Amino acid sequence: MKKFTSVILILLVVLSIFAKPTHLVIFHLNDTHGHVWGTDDGGGFARIATVINQTKEEVEKEGGYVLFVHAGDVNTGVPESDQMDALPDFMILSYMGLDAMTLGNHEFDKPFETLELQSKIAQFPFVAANFVNDLHGGPIFEPYIIKKCGDVKVGIIGLATEQTLVLEPIYLGNNTISNAKETLEKYLPIVQKKSDVVIVLCHLGYYDDENPEPVLPVKFTTTNELAESFSGIDVIIDGHTHSVLDKSVVINDVIIAQAGEHGKYLGRIDLWVDGGHVVDWRSGLIPITTDIPEDPFIKMFSDMFYQLGSAALNEVVGETRVLLDGERAHVRSHATNLSNLIADSMIWKTGADVALVNGGGIRSSIDAGEITYRDVLTVLPFGNTVYVLELTGKDLIEVLEYAATIPDGQGAKLHVGGLTAEIKDGKPVDVKVNGEPLDLNKTYKVVTNNYVAAGGDGYTMLIGKPGYDTGFTDAIVLAEYIKYLGIIEDYPSEQRLKYLD
Repeated sequence: MKKFTSVILILLVVLSIFAKPTHLVIFHLNDTHGHVWGTDDGGGFARIATVINQTKEEVEKEGGYVLFVHAGDVNTGVPESDQMDALPDFMILSYMGLDAMTLGNHEFDKPFETLELQSKIAQFPFVAANFVNDLHGGPIFEPYIIKKCGDVKVGIIGLATEQTLVLEPIYLGNNTISNAKETLEKYLPIVQKKSDVVIVLCHLGYYDDENPEPVLPVKFTTTNELAESFSGIDVIIDGHTHSVLDKSVVINDVIIAQAGEHGKYLGRIDLWVDGGHVVDWRSGLIPITTDIPEDPFIKMFSDMFYQLGSAALNEVVGETRVLLDGERAHVRSHATNLSNLIADSMIWKTGADVALVNGGGIRSSIDAGEITYRDVLTVLPFGNTVYVLELTGKDLIEVLEYAATIPDGQGAKLHVGGLTAEIKDGKPVDVKVNGEPLDLNKTYKVVTNNYVAAGGDGYTMLIGKPGYDTGFTDAIVLAEYIKYLGIIEDYPSEQRLKYLD
């Protein structure tokens, strides 16, 4: 009997030596922003579903496992999705088998009740350990989940960016975003004990020399900082900066992955796990090109939702003979004809002296040709309302001083109407309102959107200033102004704020 037991033990040892590591494939998306539907250039959830389903069949046949996660910002960007509160996105991601999602800052573009509805529609968990109730404490959704992949346990901790407190503060209510680093210090040891593989699924942003950290009134945690500060994290799957990381960045032995934006790429990470440890890995991005066939089931649902949202969006509101430039990199660095058009539309509607527009609120260009309401909503998708403030000349100087600190590439970049100024050595000079020198003691009628008026993008100096919400959405105001103009032969793109070296 003893001899038999010894043989069994020897066999088990031999088998463990020659056993193959567990193969785990993690697919990941981030910052899809309503792009359920593909275009002539590719993308689209139906094509992504094809890639995931084919790979899942192959990997599972070989004894491996597949996970699918989203690093936040499902909301806001495509009119057909926006007007249905992104419910098509969440429902289709459910059908695609999404395992978990963390919260991006744009999940807070609408009232909290909308986020609650989205969480009920989604048949997958929202994980965000640092989205907590400000009064009673504790996470609103799951702080982490443990997924079993055969004998391998995968822990997924969710973290949202503290930038939400500046970028989308309006609809947080009695909830807040606590410090991501301090939150991870609490939950990482718990998840490490329960897991073989630890993944941080976050919407914090990866920054480097080409994309430096923005200057904001609050300190925020970056993905770089997490990787540098903690041991015991295997993978960080990130969003927020729309970074196209063809090859994962490795910091402090932590694999950092991010897959661009709008479903143009699907991220894939292959892990081989043996003895409770990752023993090998590789990663990359899969371009979602037009030659990838669309999954028929996902396409059927996508098309149905598209038709439901399309009818009222095809109304023609005007025509332009020139491209109206809303390119992300442009409106976050300098004025364009479209940013000036938007600012002017708000003055036209309200009779204000000055308009203030944040570049991050402008999400698309308008091509030459007929302009539909869909085009306008694609440019201004957030449903922001036009807000009128009473500001003194001193208040306007404070706004301009803050705007002077915003580096190119950030959504807080300021565009103006009715006002001109030069920014020299970080200070506004030669400030004029409608051609007249700014009077520091005079009260001016200033129009902006309710997001900026509530301190969004760091314009906290506007909080509590006297004013009122007109109730007009900025998209409707822009559409009305375009109707008023008729055919836009050209539109000035002068730099109303001139940044001097």
